[in-house]
Formats: sequence, structure tokens, C-alpha cells
Amino acid sequence: MKRLAIDVRPGEYAVVRLPADAPVPAELLAPGEPAFVSVTRTPEELSVICPAGREPAGATAAEDGWRLLSVRGPLEFTLTGIIAALASELAAAGVALFSMSTFDTDHILVRGTDLEHAVKALRQSGHDVAHP
Repeated sequence: MKRLAIDVRPGEYAVVRLPADAPVPAELLAPGEPAFVSVTRTPEELSVICPAGREPAGATAAEDGWRLLSVRGPLEFTLTGIIAALASELAAAGVALFSMSTFDTDHILVRGTDLEHAVKALRQSGHDVAHP
């Protein structure tokens, strides 16, 4: 795997599950909002990743305390193995992750209590991790 540039984003995030028929929480998607938000609907659920403290009402489950790491992009669609490499490197270090991809790049969430361990493992694997 080539060396990746990875940014640790500020703030904590929450992963939230809502009923499958819940409306998309439009208040999280306002233009100009600097925080990362992801909304995914499946036949079984509506999943939301949002800044901690901004979780939408009606959640059937929610877990906060996650930290966001983003691979600096944009990445070409022809690149392969990015999430697999990051997952493997973090798994070897005993760090669980939650991953997602956007058009431009890949993102992973790790528990805040594992952040320093994750950063160390990624750096030892040869990645450039910017952690303010």
C-alpha cells in the first residue's frame, strides 16, 4: 500500500440508528456546515454519522465518542485496497473501526479512547497522519 496522507478531524462524532421509515434529518445537512455528516438508508434502518451532541431525535440506538480520520483526496476510483490496508493495519494494533467512503475519499471512525493508538499504528505503517 502506498503512503497515505490522513487527517484527524476535530471533534467527536456519533453513530446513530433510526427506524427505516424515519425522515432524513435535514437539519444536519444545511449548507455551510463544516462538520462531517453521513446519512445512509437501507430497508432495515436509517444510519447517521454526525457530530456528537447533534444526534437526531427518535434514535433506536446511538453511540458517541468516535473520532474521524479522513484520507486526503480526491482518490481515483481505480485505486484498490485503501480501506482494506487501513483496516488491516488497525486490526493488527487492536483498533476497531467504522468505515465509509464518499465520491472523493475514504473515512474511518475509531473510538476516541483508541485515537492515539490508531495514529501511532498508522504512522508506523508509513502513513502521514496529521493530528493537531
